[in-house]
Amino acid sequence: MTNRRILIDIIAMLLIGLVVVVGYKVSPLLSPKADLRLEPEPGCNLHRGTCSVTLGSGKVEISISPQPVPLIKPIQIEVRTIGVDVRRIDADIAGIGMNMGYNRPQLLPVGDHTYRAETTLPVCITGMMNWELTLMVDTATDYVLIPIRFTTPEGGLGS
Repeated sequence: MTNRRILIDIIAMLLIGLVVVVGYKVSPLLSPKADLRLEPEPGCNLHRGTCSVTLGSGKVEISISPQPVPLIKPIQIEVRTIGVDVRRIDADIAGIGMNMGYNRPQLLPVGDHTYRAETTLPVCITGMMNWELTLMVDTATDYVLIPIRFTTPEGGLGS
């Protein structure tokens, strides 16, 4: 009986060790480390139009359609790059102050330095919801995070 208990303890410790190693290996995917964190230009409003960010000598333009940004309907995120050598773009959409689940679509190239992805924002039971869309732009030289905040429904309930 004692040998069986020791074996169970060893298996439990190995499983805990496995969970720690997997968590360590996966953590950069969930919370990537950035070389640069850039804010959008003043007046950025994804409900009304395109938001721009200067990146070195280039520019990144972000838009969501349809506008205003709806809940529980497909939305399209579009990024256009000007003078930026892009390897990959992902968009992480997170609820601020409330976990709304994992929502990280990869934007795929559609030509002419334009990238797109389609996703859906879940509805929040409280009505209004604050969101942060973080673009994760992998360039030839840097890994850049571009956070953009917005609220749905725009202007609060009844919009």
